[in-house]
Amino acid sequence: MQTKNKTTNTKKIKINIAKSSGFCFGVRRAINTCLQLSSSKKSICVLGDIVHNNFVVEKLAKKGIKKIAKIYKTQNSVLIISAHGAPKQIFTKARQSGYKIIDATCPKVKDIYRISRRLEKTNKVIIIGDKNHEEVKGIAGQLRKKPITIESDHNLPINKLKRIKKAAVVTQSTQTMYNINRIMTRLKKIIPSAKLYSTVCRTTLIKQAEIRTLPKKNNLILIVGSATSANTRRLYEISRSINKKTYWIENSKSIKTNWFKNIKCVGIMAGASTPDEIVASIVTRLKQLSSSNPA
Repeated sequence: MQTKNKTTNTKKIKINIAKSSGFCFGVRRAINTCLQLSSSKKSICVLGDIVHNNFVVEKLAKKGIKKIAKIYKTQNSVLIISAHGAPKQIFTKARQSGYKIIDATCPKVKDIYRISRRLEKTNKVIIIGDKNHEEVKGIAGQLRKKPITIESDHNLPINKLKRIKKAAVVTQSTQTMYNINRIMTRLKKIIPSAKLYSTVCRTTLIKQAEIRTLPKKNNLILIVGSATSANTRRLYEISRSINKKTYWIENSKSIKTNWFKNIKCVGIMAGASTPDEIVASIVTRLKQLSSSNPA
């Protein structure tokens, strides 16, 4: 897949920002939902992080969007469901506790809900994804029967799988096709009828395709995003497997000057929940480093 990168020249370092860098549609939609409600006189809450980026969460907190760890009884509060979604029981509990619910779940994740519920009627549902991620918990929480979640081809619950005759496999929207294919190869040996319904989102596929080429064209790669971001972690893992000079940073303060010795070309890829202003500050920092070390 060919992509055109935005290029910025400095005295010493050429900076290539990945075309697919930054917010995806679902993240932008969730953040805009929060911003639109921030002027409300009601108490506006999000259960957990609206998206997995500390800068975004802190910025929204300054605008009055409160992050809560659990649901409390209330009378005049609004609960925003994060872009990652939530199990059905969260919606039920929130309504019973007095919240008005605004659902900012990514439309792509909602598609996975619909597909999973349909498949459950005639199959055992298996989810390929991170067990403790909110999105995976949300998918599992839409189903009547508890699904099996598999994170990698190293931890398949063999005994449980052997008892299944017909299985349908859905995927967390930010999984890599590499991980999915490895799991399916092993899974097919245990359940030959297992059918994959790949629910990886298009933006994820585009980002992952671009991060397979960017490390080959640059001396050093900066992957930008918070430590809690699953899609950012996978971008880092892919890039690191291609170019060992790949660094995962949260912001410009994470940059270390000794990384850039003899570096002429830097590629930048921001995760799906990383704001453009963070990338802009990183570019500014790289320009400062370049200017302070003239050729």
